[in-house]
Amino acid sequence: MSRSNPGEIGRSITAGSDFLQLSTAGVPVGGLSTWLADQLRAAIADGRLPLGTRLPASRVLAADLQVSRGVVTEAYQRLTEDGHTTANGRAGTTVVAVPISTTPPSRARSLAAAHLFSGDAAPSRPAAGGTRARLPQPDVDVFDALRSAPSRMDLTPGVPDLTAFPRAAWLKAERAVLDRLSASSFGYGDPAGTPELRLAVARWLARYRGVQVDPAEVIIVAGVAQALSLITQLLIADGIHELAVEDPGSLGSRQHLQNLGLRTPPVPVDADGVRVDELHRSGARAVLLTPAHQFPTGVVLDGERRRELIQWATETGGLIVEDDYDAEHRYDRPPVPALRAMLADHVIYAGSVSKLLAPALRIGWMVPPPAYRDRLIAAKRLADLGNAALPQLVLAHLMESGDLERQLRYARRRHRRRRDAMIDAISNHLPTATTHGAAAGLHLTITFPTDSVDDVDLATRALAEGIKTHPLSWHTQTPHPPGLVLGYAARTPTAITEAVATIAAVLHRTSASTSSPARPGA
Repeated sequence: MSRSNPGEIGRSITAGSDFLQLSTAGVPVGGLSTWLADQLRAAIADGRLPLGTRLPASRVLAADLQVSRGVVTEAYQRLTEDGHTTANGRAGTTVVAVPISTTPPSRARSLAAAHLFSGDAAPSRPAAGGTRARLPQPDVDVFDALRSAPSRMDLTPGVPDLTAFPRAAWLKAERAVLDRLSASSFGYGDPAGTPELRLAVARWLARYRGVQVDPAEVIIVAGVAQALSLITQLLIADGIHELAVEDPGSLGSRQHLQNLGLRTPPVPVDADGVRVDELHRSGARAVLLTPAHQFPTGVVLDGERRRELIQWATETGGLIVEDDYDAEHRYDRPPVPALRAMLADHVIYAGSVSKLLAPALRIGWMVPPPAYRDRLIAAKRLADLGNAALPQLVLAHLMESGDLERQLRYARRRHRRRRDAMIDAISNHLPTATTHGAAAGLHLTITFPTDSVDDVDLATRALAEGIKTHPLSWHTQTPHPPGLVLGYAARTPTAITEAVATIAAVLHRTSASTSSPARPGA
């Protein structure tokens, strides 16, 4: 007489559910949660569970399958951690994202990749001698084109984990704000922002960025992009037609400034941050910097360079625009105070919630020196009469209640796991690449050891395989080792690993095709 497995007691061989025709027959007891998570993940990927689908209550599905409720809740939790579902309390668990698939690249995606990165439908070829001609910088609409290009997996940098947006906390805060909002608050307000948000931002900067400011010094704007627009107006009015930028540095910021009429001379960045000696030599009167987590290299402006910058600013009267775009997201290094804390009279500080919560909110802030404050408020008034008041008040409530701090801690944990997954994947699949900027932020930059890699060509071919990323050369104005800028915050560890493996396979095929010797007689 055979002995029963104790774990099988109470689970009939006919246990199953009408939902997805699930059956536990033949599934080992110890693997039930893994099996169920895999079944659900496959159903999301193939469209049987489309976006917005609410999964059965864990108690109901557990009863159908004759398993413990813990088996189902564990499977649901795995999907939520991977970003495929979101748990909404009594509202249940809902599908919010589709796992990466392994379908072959479509012709449409291949053509889109070639057009987007190369400007034509043919992949670039190495020039004589094994070197590659440098392709022109992309057009101003390249980010819109990249966003709309079909893909399986988006590793473009700068996007936080949008599935983690605190919907419940936002709705709760919005109700609380509306309950106490007076009728007059729905009228035109201060173009510099609501007093509540300016106070909340001042307190946030003191806690997290080491910047002591009066709320009256804070100007609320529609993201750092609008801050740059307003600053540009003032610079041009003062006869300043150049804003020096870091090299490498953000292509998006550079395009924005150039579109507004400013020249953007490059200042090189090394392992200690921006080269202040080169900034001196450039003769620039103003510079845009990302000192806490330089984009895209991730280096931190060190103490000596900060002292050199202070000297440059005080001796020349120079202006520093500090883009503090993702400084709150740090993992393996101590916090770094903002430059504004050291040099208030020469720094226009700019930040936003684009990396804290979501870019779609379009809420940011500036803290300018006193000499610029009134002129920037006047420019903001003429631009749009001020940001919408209700989202400002909701954000202020999140900041003052502690909900935003809790969200930041939660996001850091998720981002750290994804960062670790990307580092491991790079180590396993791209062992010759060098990783930069891993201690903080939402992206990594990798560089390759030789100039035999054309990063634009590599990004083109990767997109043809369904993987979006930025070639490092997009973000440079002077010669620099080839590389890729890889965002990880918005993707699951499993998907990140697969995407990096795909990039590695593309690189291997490309390297093999360019290094193969010619056939005899060819």
